[in-house]
Amino acid sequence: MLQTIGRLRENIRLQLVVVLVGVLLLIAKFVAYFLTNSNAILTDALESIINVVAGGFSLYSLVLSARPRDENHPYGHGKIEFIAATLEGSLILVAGSIIIFKSVYNLFEPHTLNQLDIGIILTAATGIVNYIIGYITERKGASVNSLVLVAGGKHLKSDAYSTAGILVGLLLISLTGFIWLDSLVAVIFGGIICYTGYKILRSSVAGIMDEADYELLQRIVSILNENRRENWIDIHNLRVIKYGATLHIDCHLTVPWYLNVLEAHDEVEALGALVREKIDPSIELFVHTDPCIEPSCSICAKQDCKVRQHDFKKEVPWDFEKVIADRKHSLY
Repeated sequence: MLQTIGRLRENIRLQLVVVLVGVLLLIAKFVAYFLTNSNAILTDALESIINVVAGGFSLYSLVLSARPRDENHPYGHGKIEFIAATLEGSLILVAGSIIIFKSVYNLFEPHTLNQLDIGIILTAATGIVNYIIGYITERKGASVNSLVLVAGGKHLKSDAYSTAGILVGLLLISLTGFIWLDSLVAVIFGGIICYTGYKILRSSVAGIMDEADYELLQRIVSILNENRRENWIDIHNLRVIKYGATLHIDCHLTVPWYLNVLEAHDEVEALGALVREKIDPSIELFVHTDPCIEPSCSICAKQDCKVRQHDFKKEVPWDFEKVIADRKHSLY
């Protein structure tokens, strides 16, 4: 528990840094826009507004999700992270649409550009800082299963990629003098921003709807296969639910029918310890034990079983499709 609280506090401190840096970058980008009158740079500046607004809400969501469980929220407050990511994705989509609309308009109504050299320097500096902060945030989010940090990190990195493309466009404008390239570049990267917003929105909605995370499930099944105990005859009906950074796993574990309650409990504890060690120490598991049945004998490797009704034939690797379904394994 103390480890989880410490991790949540680290997440909050990191997100606070992200917000503060975002404010500074926002100021720098708008300075660059007012100096140059460039639509492409305005693209960067508008996305930075979204960075700050979404980052602030993400910070609030991390603070809220760090609160302990209570009677009204028996599973904690982690779901707020999905709402924060949904807001961020929606805002990114809006910003991208505004950028595209304005840039298309300026393709037909050209405008003059000024002091591109200063604009290029400022934009390049903000892009480098954005990438560094985004890289750190995404890696931290992935290590602690925080959708908010992962979404924010990806957003900052995509902003840095957009900045790189915008810089190329600004350099071309500076070399060729073709003003219309400014609006064209803005339209292209406005579309990229919209796509980024869609991906974040899609991921957050999947979390709210408890969509199965097949990559994580396959990893869990692989670990269980590699570390099977002889009393673990079968495992099925495996499900994972995410509450922000906290993972809740439930499954059915088949054990020999003659184990007493304490012995069956020890097997459940061993399963939980394995998953926490290999996946995440803060995982919560709810394991239902099933008694073995006659068809299980032929795939049960327990050597000292005195009530075996059929000879052991071979151990069957746990199949991913059966593990996540309500289907016990067999020879056929």
